[in-house]
Amino acid sequence: MKQERFVALHDAGWSEVESWMRGSGRKAWSSALAERGLDFPSQYRRICQHLAMARARGYSHEVTDRLQRIVDQGHRLLYRPPAPRWHRVGEFIVAGFPRLVRREWKAMAIAAALLYLPTIACLLLIHFRPDVAGMIFSGQALDRFEQMYNPARDKIGRTSGTDVAMFGFYVLNNVGIAFRTFAAGLFFGIGAIYVLVTNGIMFGGVAGHLDAIGYGGPFWRFVAAHSSFELTAIVIAGGAGLRLGYTLLAPGRMRRGDALREAGGVGAQLVLGAFLMLVVAAFIEAFWSSVAAFPDVVKFGSAALLWSLVITWLTFGGRGRRSGD
Repeated sequence: MKQERFVALHDAGWSEVESWMRGSGRKAWSSALAERGLDFPSQYRRICQHLAMARARGYSHEVTDRLQRIVDQGHRLLYRPPAPRWHRVGEFIVAGFPRLVRREWKAMAIAAALLYLPTIACLLLIHFRPDVAGMIFSGQALDRFEQMYNPARDKIGRTSGTDVAMFGFYVLNNVGIAFRTFAAGLFFGIGAIYVLVTNGIMFGGVAGHLDAIGYGGPFWRFVAAHSSFELTAIVIAGGAGLRLGYTLLAPGRMRRGDALREAGGVGAQLVLGAFLMLVVAAFIEAFWSSVAAFPDVVKFGSAALLWSLVITWLTFGGRGRRSGD
């Protein structure tokens, strides 16, 4: 067969493979095959045969060099080792998780409103009506809060325990709140709403009471830094729970079970990212937030830096990548 006829017969197939390989990048090629409807392994074997035929028939270097390039690149795609586990984890933290949070922005916005609006409302109410704190908390609880945030203490936000012990306590406590917030979404979202609102009332109640008795300074110095990770993670877990509940109420065109499995997969990824954020929050809370010796400029300066970091990460993480927004 003459070279011109050979190229005319197979050029379209070669071009299709070249086009796919140019666009595949580091994306898992198996998923890209399904998207493009391309049986790449079969096509790759066929092109290897074409290269052998072109060489045997003495076709021009233009044809053989082109086929050799396709074969070399295809070999790298087919037989490259899988990305190490740490790489996949890093990719999820840096890019995958922020993209997922942005994709579910409506649920996140509702969860944020359910947490922050009761917080602000309760804080303002107790500012004008300090007696309301006694309706929310027991006298024993209020005494404990006052001990924890007494300006005379060397360690604020706690009454006992080493930094390491409190780190473990904060991890268990915060992760427990996030998991309950997500899991409560199974009750058609009502449970998630309840957990978010009650936590908002508690946060606002504590802040309002401590402000009213003159202990607001230690309290805000304590919560300012780690709240960037902690409160944002609770909002994300709450948004995941709300999405779960909404899927139960309105599965769309999918069967309810299938829709719930899909929403559960998305929710599990969101909660995993929230858990990681809560571990960071617990570390900051145990080893930094509790230290009373640092001046306000250091405490609030570090808080501004951490809040900027969280907002920038969730807003821009993963943008510009092929699977991003």
